[in-house]
Amino acid sequence: MVNPEVPNEIITRNTLDYEKRTNNVYESIAVISKRANQIAAKVKEELTDKLQEFQTTSDNLEEVFENREQIEISKFYERQPKATLVALEEFLENKIYHRNPLKES
Repeated sequence: MVNPEVPNEIITRNTLDYEKRTNNVYESIAVISKRANQIAAKVKEELTDKLQEFQTTSDNLEEVFENREQIEISKFYERQPKATLVALEEFLENKIYHRNPLKES
């Protein structure tokens, strides 16, 4: 699940903060991007699993419009911070482990 303490608004950030850990802002952005993709995939999998409980084999329109639990689950996930924001916070808080095999040799 996504960290609820991550702010869900736009914040002006200093790009030099990202350069500190890798000495290359582009490498830092690549690390953040990969972590954001991991988070997004995990959240999507969680949401899909929860919504599959409500999946029906018939196409009855009355059941589709009356399913309030499914709507609430979807709204909950819509209110969560975006994966990119979570990955940025994790990176700045040194919660992401990364290595560059090209630099190690």
